[in-house]
Amino acid sequence: MLAVLAAVATACSSGGSDDATPSRAAAPESTTGTSTRATTSAKPDCTSGYLAQFSTRQKLAQLLTVGVTGEADAANVVRTEQVGGIFVGGWTDLALLSSGQLDQVKQAAKVPLMVTIDEEGGRVSRVKSLIGAAPSARETAQTMTAEQFHDATLTRGRALKDLGVTVNFAPDVDVSAQPDDSVIGDRSFSDDPAVVTRYADAYIRAMREVGVGTVLKHFPGHGSGSGDSHRGAVRTPPLESMQNVDLVPFRGLVDSGAGVMVGHLDVPGLTTPDVPASISPQAMALLREGSGYGAAPFKGPIFTDDLGGMAAITNRLSIADAVEAALVAGADNALWISTDAVPSVLDQLEQAVAAGRLPAARVDASVLRMAAFKGALPHC
Repeated sequence: MLAVLAAVATACSSGGSDDATPSRAAAPESTTGTSTRATTSAKPDCTSGYLAQFSTRQKLAQLLTVGVTGEADAANVVRTEQVGGIFVGGWTDLALLSSGQLDQVKQAAKVPLMVTIDEEGGRVSRVKSLIGAAPSARETAQTMTAEQFHDATLTRGRALKDLGVTVNFAPDVDVSAQPDDSVIGDRSFSDDPAVVTRYADAYIRAMREVGVGTVLKHFPGHGSGSGDSHRGAVRTPPLESMQNVDLVPFRGLVDSGAGVMVGHLDVPGLTTPDVPASISPQAMALLREGSGYGAAPFKGPIFTDDLGGMAAITNRLSIADAVEAALVAGADNALWISTDAVPSVLDQLEQAVAAGRLPAARVDASVLRMAAFKGALPHC
């Protein structure tokens, strides 16, 4: 807990170098312009005061990001449960972003609300009707230099921020030679991990400059997976063979200030059979500690991939059980695509805390990591 408090002090200072390299990119500005670089010891009254404003249920809600259909749905779940984030998907009424409706939703939140989206470009583009289309990652790496991509991302990032988006679940740093239309395919910059790292670094730097948070995905690497986790279980190559390919971009960008999304991936040599990485304590520890793949410890927030709409997880667990398993394993934020189950999920999480399955100190640590990521501690 003390280590987390020290790391969270970063949200209380501003600035940060722009002299980034792919191996150790500078920490980005948070979504409200506050740095996420840890440089000083936390002031105890800073974090304790932040935590004190929440009930246990509201702390747990801060660790949820849920898909919404539009303004009424979003405002209701924020007002009634104080969820930490909302997700704009392909089913969301984009008037939420384009017609000023988001202001009412944000006013219902006690602390800054994460407004998240999947906007990779190519075929994963939720708001191309509002900000225009962008090429896929693979096409980008084939037609632009990394710095040209950085400059193009500045424009796109400003457009996202103008819509009210605060966190983009991108870039995809999977290393893949799969056909363009496969589950990763052209979402991958390249089958060369150095190329993936270089272009992802350019993307993160640009988004940081305009104040939009980024999230690397899908740890520990979906690029050579056996199938599509939307449709069923996915098995990756053994962890040992991923060390010099799939894990390279995560190793190089672990200090970039981006969050990390963990995929629903069965990884031989890492995860227990039938326990995908998104709910695996071993996968979370690999990322958090870093030593198992030659990386620095990861101090930022760990997100799950969608727990409610992907068969790799829904075939195994209910949404409430999946969220509990993910947080118990070490994730900081559980993502799924609708608000219906939020009350029952929180009921179960409260029971998990009361029973000691989910330690209260771990909840506090995750709340503070999320607060630092979204710039919710500006007065520390």
